Amino acid sequence: MYQDDEKNAHLKKLDNASTNLQLFKADLLDYGALSSAISGCQGIFHVASPAPARDVSDPEKEILDPAVKGTLNVLKASKEAGARRVVHVSSILAISMHPNWPQDRVMDETCWSDKDFCLKDEHWYCLSKTLAESSALKYAQKIGLDLISVCPTLVIGPMLQPVVNGSNRVFIQFLKGEIEMIPKNLQTIVDVRDCAEALLLAFEDPKACGRYICVGHSIKKKEVIDIAKRLCPGYNYLKQYIDLCEVPINTERMLQLAWKPRPLEETLVDAIKQFQEAGLLGGT
Repeated sequence: MYQDDEKNAHLKKLDNASTNLQLFKADLLDYGALSSAISGCQGIFHVASPAPARDVSDPEKEILDPAVKGTLNVLKASKEAGARRVVHVSSILAISMHPNWPQDRVMDETCWSDKDFCLKDEHWYCLSKTLAESSALKYAQKIGLDLISVCPTLVIGPMLQPVVNGSNRVFIQFLKGEIEMIPKNLQTIVDVRDCAEALLLAFEDPKACGRYICVGHSIKKKEVIDIAKRLCPGYNYLKQYIDLCEVPINTERMLQLAWKPRPLEETLVDAIKQFQEAGLLGGT
């Protein structure tokens, strides 16, 4: 069990953490450490995946191996531990990265991102999520492991941890006007609390199977900013947009698990309030 890492201090403040929380230190590529952490578990939620915020010098070592081989290690250890079900957190980017997708064709769980396109344009994170999920589904079927894959979109909302994560960093840049121009096409969003609820539903529902797109709201980026302006005026919001094509995404499958995402306004207000309290937005 692992206790002495300051970056995990916020987890120890959760309700009943002193009796219900155990922390283990495990490298995704260290099968022995993973096996030790997973031993005795009935349910596994695999959420770890490298998401670099800088240029990548060795994509195979820094991103692809931890994502693909790390995921397969988790599945192997889960099978050996006798886990009842594993929920793998993939990404909408394993579905939607397809440059020639027809604008009038809906994307759903049968769609996969174009791996050749991701490789050619060096979209390493997208490639890693696509390879990891597809490999995981094939491997789980091979070894007879009950695996559910959930593909969230941009995850925003109030944070447990003190350090800003990548998704919320993008949202903060929108709010502060630090990005000069963004596409005016659809932005798919899910509240982090709704995403967590989706993972629980995927684990608990005996009828759940396969892949699930986890999107709470599909809305134009300009409309997101307009709502934020109305709810929390006074910031230097983004003002320029460019038009791009819009591809609709089918979210019905997730809703069939009795999933009910909260109103977008609640997500924006709660997130912005926390950003304000943490001094992340500057003065109004």
